[in-house]
Amino acid sequence: MSRAIAVFHGEFGRATLYQLNRPFNIHAHREGHLIFHVGGAEGRVDVDGKGCPLTGETIVAVSPWEPHNFVPSDMDAGALFFVLYVNSEWFATGCGGARLRFGRSQIARTSSLDRQVRRAAGMVCAGERLGELDRELRSLIDESHDASWGALDGRSERPALDGATDFRVRKSIRLMQDQAGADIELDAVARESGLSRPHFYKLFRTQTGLTPNLFLNTILMERALDRLVRSEAPVAEIGFNLGFSSQSGFTKFFSANVGMAPTDYRRAAHVI
Repeated sequence: MSRAIAVFHGEFGRATLYQLNRPFNIHAHREGHLIFHVGGAEGRVDVDGKGCPLTGETIVAVSPWEPHNFVPSDMDAGALFFVLYVNSEWFATGCGGARLRFGRSQIARTSSLDRQVRRAAGMVCAGERLGELDRELRSLIDESHDASWGALDGRSERPALDGATDFRVRKSIRLMQDQAGADIELDAVARESGLSRPHFYKLFRTQTGLTPNLFLNTILMERALDRLVRSEAPVAEIGFNLGFSSQSGFTKFFSANVGMAPTDYRRAAHVI
């Protein structure tokens, strides 16, 4: 079973050390996402359908809202990965308001980047010098971001949620954010937005680059993670309040999107 070794939530987003030996469902994050292999068998991350090997010589970068999934090569012992979820607003504050987006999904892991990865991962693992972690992560994230662009002049933009122009799609986004729960009916969201089900699914994907289900799952995961680390409510209660009919249903959903049970994630998580 995959497990969380260390998890820290802060203004930068999340910094985590995971031992992973199981595949994830296709999912997305509001945050930018950097994934570093630090030990054990190599893996692969499929970013928007493109396979990106995850090795000691590579870094995988996933822009906000970009669909992706993890595929392990060792389903027994798994491997150790240092994973960052980068808050877009925090990134913009240090980059003159620049929007967080990576130029390419796979980045060469230079000796400079490798040193930074191992230094930051060691700080997270040891739980020491956490007052310096924000600065250490800023340096690592900035260098990874710059390396992702390299000699690229530009990359075709994915549709952005805040760039949806159709008022019906914007309304459906508001409805899902307001009513987000495992029990929400997307057919009802389509009707309230003035669309038939097929038209709703097609238009939403055209305008945002996501399916409605993927967007809703992302909102649910955000709320689940926040409540796990910022409250002492029982896991069953958190799942029930998010619309799941049973703790096992919530655990299955969480494990498919994070790779481990919510109790395991909570045990390792800290807020700084």
